[in-house]
Amino acid sequence: MKKYGLIGFPLTHSFSKKYFEAKFEKEHIGDSTYELFEIDNLSNFPEFIKAHPGLCGLNVTIPHKIGAVYYMDWIDDEAKQVEAINCIRVVEESALATAFSGEVGFVGQDFRLEGYNTDIYGFENSLKPLLQSNHKKALVLGNGGASRAVKYVLKKLRIAYRTVSRRPKANQISYEQVTPRLMAECTLIINTTPLGTSPDTNAFPKIPYEAINSKHLLYDLIYNPEKTVFLQKGEAQGATIKNGYEMLLLQAEKSWEIWNKKS
Repeated sequence: MKKYGLIGFPLTHSFSKKYFEAKFEKEHIGDSTYELFEIDNLSNFPEFIKAHPGLCGLNVTIPHKIGAVYYMDWIDDEAKQVEAINCIRVVEESALATAFSGEVGFVGQDFRLEGYNTDIYGFENSLKPLLQSNHKKALVLGNGGASRAVKYVLKKLRIAYRTVSRRPKANQISYEQVTPRLMAECTLIINTTPLGTSPDTNAFPKIPYEAINSKHLLYDLIYNPEKTVFLQKGEAQGATIKNGYEMLLLQAEKSWEIWNKKS
C-alpha cells in the first residue's frame, strides 16, 4: 500500500485529504491512502519517516514550509531559490547509494527525501490568465513560506512588488505604511497570510480598501471560505478577485506527478 499525506500544525481542515481520496476513487487507484499528520515540531522528522513504512510523498503546510528544507537530501532548483518546500518525495534508497550520488543525507537512513515547491507552479498558472497590461506593481501581504513562492513568480513575470507585514524591516513595510497612493500604484494585491481563513472568517488584512478600483486584481491564497472579507472588500470596489482554489488544484496534481515519476 502506497501512503501519502500532509504534515502541518494545526490541521483543522484539509483540502488535500479530500482531494486525493476523491482522486483515488475516481481514477480507481486502490493501492494508495492519504493521511493527515499533525506535527508541531520537525526535530524528529527522520524518525517520523522511518515510523511510516510505505510513505511515498508528503504535502507540507503551515508552519513547516521553511523548516522542512533542512531535512531534505536533495532540493529542486526552484525550491532551493525560494528556500521553502510544500512537497516531499520519499524514495527508498540505501545509505551507500546516497553517498555515491554525491548528496548529503542522514547517516544510516535507507530513504532519500526530495523537496519541491509546487506552490510556484500552482500560483503562476492560476495568476497568468488574469494579468492585464496595467499589473506592473504588486503588494504581497505576508512574509511566510507561501509568500516566497509568490514573490519568486512575480520576479519571473517581471512584476515589481513590495512586501507588507506586521513589522517593518529591510525590504518590508508595515500595514500602517500602506497608503492610498501606494495602493493606486500597486494594482495587483496578493494575500499570503491566513487572515480570513475559516473559522475566523471575519479577519482581514488592514489596508486602505477605499483606494481600490476596477484596475485592481486581488488574489487570496485562501480557499476556505470561497470569498474572504479581503476579496469581498475588493469586489465591492470593482476589482477582479481570485481565491486560492485553482492554485491548490494545480499544485496537488503537480505533487502527484512528482511522487509518481520514475526517475
